[in-house]
Amino acid sequence: MSPEAHSAPRSLAEALRARDDASLAALLRSRPDLITPVPTDLTQLATRAGTRASVLRALERLDRFALQTAEALAVAPDPASCDTLLGLMAGDAGDETVARALPRAVATLREQALVWGDDERLRLVRTARELLAPSPQHPSPTGLGPTVQEATSGMSPGRIQEIVTTAGLPSTHDSVTAVAALTGLFTHRRKMAKLLAGAPEAAREVLSRLVWGPPYGQVTADPAAHLRWLLDRGLLLPTAPGTVVLPREVALHLREGRAHRAPEPLPPAVAPAATHSPQVVDATAAGQAYTALATVEELLKDWDEGGPAVLRAGGLSVRDLKRTAVALDVSEPVAAFWAELAYAAGLIASDGEADERYAATPAYDEWLELPPAERWARLARAWLAATRTPGLVGGRDAKDRTLSALGPGLDRSAAPEVRHRVLSLLAALPQGAAPDAESVLARLRWERPLRGGQRDGARDDDLRSRLARWTLSEAELLGVTGRGALSSQGRALLGAPAAPGASAAPGADSAEPTGPGDKLPVHHHRAPERLAPLSPAEQGVAAAAAARLLAPLLPEPLDHVLLQADLTAVAPGPLRRPLADMLGVLADVESKGGATVYRFTPASVRRALDAGRTAADLHAFLAEHSRTPVPQPLAYLIDDVARRHGHLRVGAASAYVRCDDDALLNEILADKRAAALRLRRLAPTVLAAPADPATLLEGLRAMGYAPAAESAEGDVLITRAHAHRTPPRTAPEPVPDGPPPPDATLLTAAIRAIRAGDLAATTPRKPVGEPLAGGELPRTSAAETLATMQAAVLTGDSVWIGYVNAEGAASQRVIAPIRVEGGFVTAYDHTADEVRTFPLHRITGVAELADD
Repeated sequence: MSPEAHSAPRSLAEALRARDDASLAALLRSRPDLITPVPTDLTQLATRAGTRASVLRALERLDRFALQTAEALAVAPDPASCDTLLGLMAGDAGDETVARALPRAVATLREQALVWGDDERLRLVRTARELLAPSPQHPSPTGLGPTVQEATSGMSPGRIQEIVTTAGLPSTHDSVTAVAALTGLFTHRRKMAKLLAGAPEAAREVLSRLVWGPPYGQVTADPAAHLRWLLDRGLLLPTAPGTVVLPREVALHLREGRAHRAPEPLPPAVAPAATHSPQVVDATAAGQAYTALATVEELLKDWDEGGPAVLRAGGLSVRDLKRTAVALDVSEPVAAFWAELAYAAGLIASDGEADERYAATPAYDEWLELPPAERWARLARAWLAATRTPGLVGGRDAKDRTLSALGPGLDRSAAPEVRHRVLSLLAALPQGAAPDAESVLARLRWERPLRGGQRDGARDDDLRSRLARWTLSEAELLGVTGRGALSSQGRALLGAPAAPGASAAPGADSAEPTGPGDKLPVHHHRAPERLAPLSPAEQGVAAAAAARLLAPLLPEPLDHVLLQADLTAVAPGPLRRPLADMLGVLADVESKGGATVYRFTPASVRRALDAGRTAADLHAFLAEHSRTPVPQPLAYLIDDVARRHGHLRVGAASAYVRCDDDALLNEILADKRAAALRLRRLAPTVLAAPADPATLLEGLRAMGYAPAAESAEGDVLITRAHAHRTPPRTAPEPVPDGPPPPDATLLTAAIRAIRAGDLAATTPRKPVGEPLAGGELPRTSAAETLATMQAAVLTGDSVWIGYVNAEGAASQRVIAPIRVEGGFVTAYDHTADEVRTFPLHRITGVAELADD
C-alpha cells in the first residue's frame, strides 16, 4: 500500500482536500446523500460524511470483507497501521488470501470516506467507530469486549494492584502504569501462554466459551475456585455486580490475534444448478413471454368494462384478488404479480370516480397497437425499475394491516437494485446455465451483510433474500429467464454483452444497430459480474435491443381457426387481433394453452347478433377464417338463433314485450317461470311488466327465448361491450432508495463549487479591524470597501469579501476586481469560476489576502 499523501493528514477534511477530482467524484457517486445539497466547502463535506445517518448508509453498502475490515479497525488502536490491521484480519499465522484482499478493502473504506490517514496511521471515522466498537449495549460484530484500560476504568487502585501482583507482575505506584503493565502482559504471546499454562482446566473451559463472544458472563457473589483464579489475574474483569467480561487483549491472544473467527475475503461463487442449450433457454423464455402478454391482455379484457372496486384504504379486496386469480387460472400470488405489473407499466389505474374502480388506461390502447415484442419489452422494463413488490401482498405492515394488491405499502426501494444484481449474477454465468438459488442468496448476503439490519447475514428471511427469491420466480414468469437461465433478450435488457456461442434468432441480425444510439454487441469470454445500472436513455436502447432479439422467437399471429363438428373452434396459435376480437364475441373460451378452444353456444351467437351482426355476416366470417368447412350443426345453430332473435321486442314501459305472433305471447303468459316477471297483456301483441327492460330481457332469455331490445322509435338496439377507460394516468414512479446518484454534469459542477468554496474558506487573509465572533469577516465601511476595491483593480490582486445576495443569503467569496464604477464592482469570482458584477452596497466587508 502507498500513502495517500506525502504528509499525513490531520483530519478527514485535510484528507479530502488532498484528493483529486476523480476521487471526489467517486466519493459523491457512491454516497449521493453527501451532495444533497451541495456542500459549501470540503470541511462541510467532511462533517456531513461523519454524520450518523450518512455513515450508517455507507456501512450498509459495504461488502462483507470491507465491513469486517472496518470492524477490525474499530477494535484496533486509534490510529492503527496497516500491519496492525493485517494482524487482526489474518492472525498470527497469517493468511495469504486475506493479505491480498486487504488493500482493496482499505481502498474501499478510504474511497467511502470511512477511513482516512496514511498506511501508518489509519483512522476510522469517529461515528463509524462508535457504531462498530464493542459496548455492553451494542456488542461488537467481532465478539470482542472492552480493553483492559476500558474495563478497569471504574476499579479501585488497590484492586488493580492486587490483580497485577497476582498475575506475577511487580506492583506500581499508580493505576495508569499498573493497567499498562497488565495490558503488556496480555499482549505478550510467550508470557501469556505461560500464565494460561497454570490455569485450571475448568478456567480454560470458561475462557473457551467466551473467546468468540459474547464476552460477558455472570458470576455469583462467591464465585467458584476456577472463576476466582481468572478474576484474581484479571483474565476476567467485573463490569457490574454479578457480571464479568473477557478483556479484548485476552480474547485476541486466545484467538491467535484474529478479530474474526472466519474472515471472508472472497465473495462466494454463484454455482450453476443445471445447464441447458441456449436455444432451449431462449425458446422457453419466448414462450413465457408470449404467455405473459396473453395473461396481461386477459386481465385487462376482464376489467375492460370497469374492474374491481378500490378499497377505502386503496388496493384490491381479498375477494376481488381471488376472483381475478380464478379468471386468469393462476394462484393468488401470481395474480397479484400480473396486476402489479400492469399497474407499474401504466396500463391500469383507478378511474377516480365517486364509485372508484380499477380500469384500463388510455395507454393500454396504445400498448395494444405495438408489436408483441415491443409490448413485452415495455412490461419487462417496467418490472426491472419498479419498487412495487407483489411478493408482499397478503403480509402485514408495521401497523398489522394486511397489504393488498395495488394498495399502499408495497414499495421497497431496494427492489430495483436487487433485481438488477440478481440478473447480473445470472449474466456472469455461462450461456444456458441456471444458478443454484442458495448460492445467489449467499452472494447477496456477502455483498450487503448489513442490509435490513442483519449484521451477520445469516438469516434467510431478510428483505434482500426474499426480493432475490421473488426476482428469480418473476423473471421466469415474465420470460426474462427460461428454465432458470438468463435468456438472450434478458441479457440485452440489462445491457450485458452477448455471451459467447449465443445463437442469433432466425431473421435477427445482431451485428447491425437499427436505431439511433444503438451499440454493436461486444463479445467477451465471460460476461462481467458487476453491471452498472443503465440511465433512462440507455434503458430505452436496451429494451429495443431485447425486443429485436425476442421478435423472431414469438409465434406469428394466425388468420384462421379450425372449426369442428362439436360446435368448437380450435385456434392452433395466437390469432390476429380482429379475428381474436370477433371470435371472443361469437364464442366462449373453453380452454387455453398452446391451442385455444372456443365453444359456440346459443348465448354466444345471440351476443354476436346483439352486437349488430347478421346471420349472413356470421356465416361469411366463419367461411373466410376457417381452414375446415363450416360444420352443419354450427350453421344450423346460427340460423336457429338468428330466426328467433328479435322476434320478441322489449322496450321501456317500465318494460313491455311486443310480438306479431300472439300465440307466442300466450305461451309466455302460460309459462310458470314468467310469474316472477308479473306480465300482463295490454294488447293482442303487447305485454307489459313492472320490471326494467334489462331485467325483463334476462328473464326471457333464461326461459329460452331470444328477445331483442328496441329503442323508443322501435328500432333494434345494438349492444356492444362498453370499454371503460380512466382519464390519462402516468405510471407510478419508483420510490428511490435515498438520493439518486448524481450524473456527470452535476458531479462536475458540484466539485467545482466545493473546490471554489474551499478556496474562499481556506485562503489566508490579512486581519482587518477587530475580528467578529466565530472568525467571520469583519464589517468595513463603504469608503473602506471602495478604497480596497479600487486598489485591487490597480494592483490586480484578489480580495476576500463577505456578500449578501438579493434573497438575504450571506456567503464568502474570493474575487479579483476588474473595474469599479456606478456603485458596482466587476470581478472574476474564484468561487463561481466566472466574471460577475456585485453591487457595492451588498458587500458587507473586504480584506486583502495574505502574501503567501
